[in-house]
Amino acid sequence: MTPPSTIFTCSNCDAQFTKWSGRCLECGKWGTVMESEKTIEKKEKTKTAYKALETKTLSQISKQELQRITTKISEMDRVLGSSDIDGKNSGFVPGSLVLLGGEPGIGKSTLSIQLASLISPTLYISGEESAQQIKMRADRLKIKSDKLFLANETNIETICATIEKQKPILVIIDSIQTIYSQEVEGEAGNINQIRACTAKLLETAKATNSIIIIIGHVTKEGTVAGPKTLEHMVDTVLYLEGDRHHSYRILRTVKNRFGATDEVGIFEMSETGLVPVKNPSASFLEEREGEVSGSVITCLMEGTRPLLIEIQALVNKTSFGFPVRKASGFDLNRLHVLTAVLQKRAGLNLGQYDIHINVVGGVRANEPAADLAVCLAIASSYKDKELGKDLVVFGEVGLGGEVRSIAQLEKRIKESHSLGMKRIITNLGKNKNKIDVKIIDVKNIAELIKQT
Repeated sequence: MTPPSTIFTCSNCDAQFTKWSGRCLECGKWGTVMESEKTIEKKEKTKTAYKALETKTLSQISKQELQRITTKISEMDRVLGSSDIDGKNSGFVPGSLVLLGGEPGIGKSTLSIQLASLISPTLYISGEESAQQIKMRADRLKIKSDKLFLANETNIETICATIEKQKPILVIIDSIQTIYSQEVEGEAGNINQIRACTAKLLETAKATNSIIIIIGHVTKEGTVAGPKTLEHMVDTVLYLEGDRHHSYRILRTVKNRFGATDEVGIFEMSETGLVPVKNPSASFLEEREGEVSGSVITCLMEGTRPLLIEIQALVNKTSFGFPVRKASGFDLNRLHVLTAVLQKRAGLNLGQYDIHINVVGGVRANEPAADLAVCLAIASSYKDKELGKDLVVFGEVGLGGEVRSIAQLEKRIKESHSLGMKRIITNLGKNKNKIDVKIIDVKNIAELIKQT
């Protein structure tokens, strides 16, 4: 059989079908499948001679110390990484392409215009806002700069030509979903347009040695036009996280070709933009109430930085036939597991009680070190017994009720001691305490619940 001369192509994801359908079977979009001609080209097999590459060993390559561009924002430079051991040469690497992602309204444009005012000259190109609207946002943030050049453009060829002509140190594209290329079919925002525009920006960044930041939106539906498609193309991927209803924001690096990926930057949203938080642990604990049951302090590791946060638990008699389990900032499935461990191993009758867990400050407690603090907070609320404001709890809890040791224990103990904590409950394992602080070494959750 001869192949069909026409095919049907989705304008959103470029999927191809032999017949028309109202909805694309790949991306799920409606009305994007269109008829297109199929061209078959017969290529003659010709052998072309290519010149072999000249290779070098590591010892033959001279070491060049590349001077980074500092942002003058301590938390931002911390996340971007440093070339020196002492951390002085930190910031953006010239000629790099950076993707800044995050949910709408989280503060990506605010952080971008702050960076634009600190690094000069900067070219700020927006496909969503006019120059007057950007000026209004700059006035609201009290930003003034004579080296910040604004433009409103959505054509990638025009944008690249402008960058090659002006050669600024920093270029900000807000956002990549609004940029299109005339050389690629489809509307702006589909996967082909985003890939083509990002490839052109990457080529321009290497040619002009300019730092290019592209902003990408993350939607709750997780559409294919999101920044996940671009992570393998760019040099650095930064995500701005946090709850829109809380003032704290966490800048996390997911990919970094020029530094580590285990550092985070913590900011506080204010009237003048995102302000770096110098002592995050003290900020998270400053509004803590007096001694109350169900309140426990734990220490989490965000990269190489220890953070002391408060975990609250509320255990109340259920009013319905089935108990309710709710968690804010903590994994709900993990809460079900820990509740079962407390019932089976510690003898707490939680079958007819509602359990609510809250991690204060909009931070997510994802690491296993928070298990012991959650269990102790639930037991404290269940028994209605206060544990004190000078207590820190961290450790992993297994299904057998055993308490396991955790990584980077010394850093957690030092951070707890520096903030005035006098008692620590954890599993020391093979570690030895060298700090003048009382540590209660526990091996089993049942023994700890009985003592409290």
